[in-house]
Amino acid sequence: MKNKLSAFCLLFVLLTLITACAPAATSQPPAAAETSSVAIPMLAGENQPSGEAYPNPMQPVPPTPPAEQPYPAPSSPVVPPEPSGSAYPAPGETAPLVQGGGETLRIAVLPIVDNLPMIVAQREGLFAKYGVQVEFIPVASAAERDQVIMAGQADGMINEIISTLLYNKDGIQVQIVRFARLATPQSAQYHLVVSSASGITELSQLKGVPIGISQGTIIEYITDRLLEREGFQPQEIQKIAVPKIPDRLALLSSGELQAATLPDPFSYLAVQQGGRFLLQDSKYPEYGHSTYAFRKAVIDQKPQAVRAFLAAIEEAVLQINLSPAQYSGVLVEEKLIPAPLAGSYQTPPFPPKSIPDERLWNDVLAWATAKGVVTTAVSYADSVSSAFLP
Repeated sequence: MKNKLSAFCLLFVLLTLITACAPAATSQPPAAAETSSVAIPMLAGENQPSGEAYPNPMQPVPPTPPAEQPYPAPSSPVVPPEPSGSAYPAPGETAPLVQGGGETLRIAVLPIVDNLPMIVAQREGLFAKYGVQVEFIPVASAAERDQVIMAGQADGMINEIISTLLYNKDGIQVQIVRFARLATPQSAQYHLVVSSASGITELSQLKGVPIGISQGTIIEYITDRLLEREGFQPQEIQKIAVPKIPDRLALLSSGELQAATLPDPFSYLAVQQGGRFLLQDSKYPEYGHSTYAFRKAVIDQKPQAVRAFLAAIEEAVLQINLSPAQYSGVLVEEKLIPAPLAGSYQTPPFPPKSIPDERLWNDVLAWATAKGVVTTAVSYADSVSSAFLP
């Protein structure tokens, strides 16, 4: 009996000790929870790792920068280019970073090849993809284009630096936001063509020969600069004003003009009608250009719409440059090239996002001032902006 009592007491003591220790044991976390392999998402505004261009999946998308800042702001994550060179998702992918808020932009459009990216962006839904509505206002001439811009009936246009100088000579009315087209060593934009009846086969024979141009325009600027680069003295460059391209082309084809400076694609039509290329800006591609420009009031009121417009243009340019032959039919359908060139005209390349630099601006300004086209210095900084490039 005494042994049983001693065993019972020992068992009671052991049970008491186990009960007293139980709370301390259950308060410890399981070993698996001591460390975690789950990364904590960074808060908006924190620096991304140096090799990471996208925000973490749970990170809020940074707000759109204010209108006066370049897009995107330096602290904003930048979406890296796709392998193909595009800075934007392909059609059908997730929503793009740029969104225009559904606002409408009205663009005055001449029947020129430079319009092709806009046409493609409209046809393929790229403007809608980036959240901007675009309305085309057809115009027959640069003079008509300028009238609808000045009247506020259009918001933007394709023009060039000389046109912008004229708009801004008494105050900033328009602003260049992108190149529309550029001459390249492989693709000319402006051509000096001689007629088959002229007998001119060498550039030196052009000295003192009247060249058909449109006075005070990029056509005259290109003519002067190309011939100067070929060693012509100012007195050796003779010009005659024939403002309308169809008239210039007709006079050249008939032999009444021995030479004329023509833009692409009319220069190719002149050659098809018997003319001959004598000099092209592909030899000196730093001069030939056209630009997208918007009224300054529109830029101030609809900065996101302008950004979205240029984002759509960028994607359209990429598509055209990747497969230019695919868009030759569009050039014909939209009457951007003369009908006789259908089937033979090659779609030119279009420049990626870029703006005129100050060197080109100052060169055009110097030429325009010497010609009396403008009489005051027009500010490059106020007239050209990269703030809206995607």
